[in-house]
Amino acid sequence: MIRVYMGLALWYLVLSLITFGVYWWDKRAAIHGHWRVRERNLHLLALLGGWPGAWLARHWLRHKSRKPSFRLVFWLTVLANLTLPVALWWGRWG
Repeated sequence: MIRVYMGLALWYLVLSLITFGVYWWDKRAAIHGHWRVRERNLHLLALLGGWPGAWLARHWLRHKSRKPSFRLVFWLTVLANLTLPVALWWGRWG
């Protein structure tokens, strides 16, 4: 079971780094008036496990932090991600 958690932690780390980079790219594009990343792609990255990187980017870069509809979907992706480790733990001990 430890391997599962370590693999999951590695997955979250890699996806978080990628997601932070995509948020940075999108913030830079917004500043310079260039091509932007679609919001659904940002949400997909968060849903796939990059939510910690997205959370950091939203705070450190102050990007995508004001729009209520974006924030709602973001927090739903966080909730979905947090249920996975709980479900794994519950399945192990339940």
